Amino acid sequence: MAAGTVIHMATRTRIRTMGEADLLKLSQWLSPGFPVSSYAYSHGLEAEIAAGRVRDAAGLGDWVAAVLSAGAGRTDAILMLAARRGVEDIDALTDFARALAGSRERLEETEAQGRALSETLAGLGVGDGLARPYPVVLGLATRGLELSDETVAALYLQAFAGVLVSAAVRFVPLGQAEGQRVLAALHRVIEAVAAEVCAAGLAEIGTAVFGVDLAAMEHEGLEVRIFRT
Repeated sequence: MAAGTVIHMATRTRIRTMGEADLLKLSQWLSPGFPVSSYAYSHGLEAEIAAGRVRDAAGLGDWVAAVLSAGAGRTDAILMLAARRGVEDIDALTDFARALAGSRERLEETEAQGRALSETLAGLGVGDGLARPYPVVLGLATRGLELSDETVAALYLQAFAGVLVSAAVRFVPLGQAEGQRVLAALHRVIEAVAAEVCAAGLAEIGTAVFGVDLAAMEHEGLEVRIFRT
């Protein structure tokens, strides 16, 4: 075997290993066990379930798909990639992310989880530990990862969908297996949105899920609440 071929194969192996290691890092940061208290937030879904507007797996799948494709899933993914690419002023991006929160609880959700993510990552030697909205913190943290933007976006959207499905499994309630079927059925939506946001900039940010925004506001007035949002 020629020396050049050996060097080429060794380089490919090193790059693949770096990518795999970075994939493990991102999977850890986005896992339900990472201490950002994602289990405490429902993004307004609790109000939808309490009002009987989401009552089964089919309704849950439609609701989450709408959030991913036309709500905070898509918007936050664009913000996250903007922070990752480093072409925007980070302070201006932080202010923009806060301004996009459609309700008090939505702002609480993104700021509290962003603060917890930043502090935990700083303890792992990643980032500056400053409090910013969640997608901005995540985007900054992924700058050094040898992963494609589409992979980062897809894993982020998958994690976001998983949090919402988990909330419904506990509160509708749905069986664990049924919840996983809902999440599996959302894979096509996740893949499509991930591809879309990679080609989108801040100018393409916009939402069209008014019922979700209203549910987040309605949640503030619930007398009995399991989730913080």
